[in-house]
Amino acid sequence: MSSFDTQLLLIALASVLVLVALIVSRIRLHPLLALLVVSIGVGFATGMAPGEIVKNLTNGAGKTLGAVGVVIALGAMLGKILADSGTTERLASAILQRTSERMIPWAMTLVAFVIGIPMFFEVGLVVMLPLIFSVARKLESNERFKGSAYVYVGVPVIAALAAMHGMVPPHPGPLTAIATLHTTVGPTMLYGFLAVIPAMVLGGPLYGAFITPRMSTRPDAALLEQFTSGKKEGGEGSAPSIGMGVLCALLPALLMLVHALAEVLLPKDSGLLHAAAFLGNPLVAMLLGVVFASITLGYLRGADAEKLRDALGQSLKPIAGIMLIIAGGGAFQQILASAKVGDAIVHMTQQFALPPLVLGWMIAMLLSVSTGSATVGIVGAAGLLAPLAASDPSLNVPLLALAIGCGSLFFNYANHAGFWMVKESFGMSMGEATKTITVVQSIVSFVGLLMVLLFNLLPKLG
Repeated sequence: MSSFDTQLLLIALASVLVLVALIVSRIRLHPLLALLVVSIGVGFATGMAPGEIVKNLTNGAGKTLGAVGVVIALGAMLGKILADSGTTERLASAILQRTSERMIPWAMTLVAFVIGIPMFFEVGLVVMLPLIFSVARKLESNERFKGSAYVYVGVPVIAALAAMHGMVPPHPGPLTAIATLHTTVGPTMLYGFLAVIPAMVLGGPLYGAFITPRMSTRPDAALLEQFTSGKKEGGEGSAPSIGMGVLCALLPALLMLVHALAEVLLPKDSGLLHAAAFLGNPLVAMLLGVVFASITLGYLRGADAEKLRDALGQSLKPIAGIMLIIAGGGAFQQILASAKVGDAIVHMTQQFALPPLVLGWMIAMLLSVSTGSATVGIVGAAGLLAPLAASDPSLNVPLLALAIGCGSLFFNYANHAGFWMVKESFGMSMGEATKTITVVQSIVSFVGLLMVLLFNLLPKLG
């Protein structure tokens, strides 16, 4: 490990501290401005040319908006249609009527677990926000309830979605680790499902029950009203059936699930696989979901086309700031990656004499924390340990892939786009977001590692 590596690591650490200080100090700089200012500072501190800094800023912001921003916008539109048709309110009422207050986090965990099988974390959260807000809004009307109902309902969802995203194929992180390490999907998926259960329970309902009385978080009024208005835009017709509402809400997830199953069951040159890949792409799946909901919950029920268009336009206003802040997070992440902070982390970890499973978790964790990208963590750790996986017949390679996926989830913070999405969606301060998504994902990551070490004591699968 060279002195330059040490310098890069110190710059990365200082950049996060300065970012937090700009946002929470008396300066109270807007997160987007703070992210851009710190990103430029990191660029100059690491010796980048001005033109290269600008290129990284635009590439990072554009790549993040392209991957996440349009999907978030489509999710806001779908949420608006579901709310205005009364579907979300009916689903929330059904959950509250059939579930005791104590069991609500467990019910939300189960829903998020199912949604999280095919959906990326950010996409799943967008789809779940209307239901989270509707259930929490009804729950907070109970005078006996103490703390933030939105944390009580939201934390289990965050835990389940994060656990599925990092541990279970066909999510891109686990699949990347599987391909790089030349192992198989089946055992890795089974290990992942078994590890997810205690991870999302401890990080979700149990931690949520602990933190809720200590939080007063409430989303922005405009966003809350958008997802929980419950106004009927369908004209004089009766409210849509709850079955049709559920189908509209889950259609994107179903399309992505079909794609996930096709990847496992069909050969790579199959035409059906290519069709499923297109329809199951998050952007296409969300677009089809919005169009389907517009037709079934809007036009076929006599909705005024002009009012529906205006409602969809209005749905974008509350999330515009969220998307731009996420883009700023993408720019910060790209600057850190281009500065080769990840290489410095790899050089540091090469000095550790640790068991392969623990080393895989640690490398992925350090890369993810330092660069703000779980994907970088997984790719870097899997690439570094691939020769070891190929040469050591005693190593349980599916467990190594799972350990790497778990490590990539640890300490999701200010240089992660997901951190800003949770913070801004729920209207949290930096401290509140740290107590929720950062701590939740750290619990999930650490419990996942413990499960990996436990599984390693048992006979290998497959």
